Amino acid sequence: MLYFVLKFAHVIGAAVLLGTGAGIAFFMLLAHRDGRPQVVAGVARIVVVADFLFTASAVVAQPVTGVWLALHVGYPLTEGWILLSVFLYLLTGAFWLPVVWMQMRMRDLAAAAVREGTSLPDDYRRLFRLWFVFGFPAFAAVLAIFWLMIQRPSFVLW
Repeated sequence: MLYFVLKFAHVIGAAVLLGTGAGIAFFMLLAHRDGRPQVVAGVARIVVVADFLFTASAVVAQPVTGVWLALHVGYPLTEGWILLSVFLYLLTGAFWLPVVWMQMRMRDLAAAAVREGTSLPDDYRRLFRLWFVFGFPAFAAVLAIFWLMIQRPSFVLW
């Protein structure tokens, strides 16, 4: 029973990370393409809340359920696929943390443009390009982690 609960929680957490990340990227991209400060400000406000509510919760739960599950099943935490997954997880976090700050800043810049009745400033566009670029390695790393968790390939890292 414990195995099922741990695996279920781990899979749900992974789905939340992938799904929320993909959803946030989709909605932010559509808002940006729309270009209206009101749309960008509203979507960015919701995106920041979603990132803190869903993504941050899953970010905390994933290593806890993953380590507990591995120990319960009897996988050494030094297995190559586990170590590579942890590395990719940390890599994803290294891109995600700045992205959260960028989203908050883009939200604030768009809200200021709405208040002032102006268009989105150049700082917003620069941040959006950087936000967009940061998404690719983070998303690729999450997909690689999914593959590693499903396949559990046997290899040694060192």
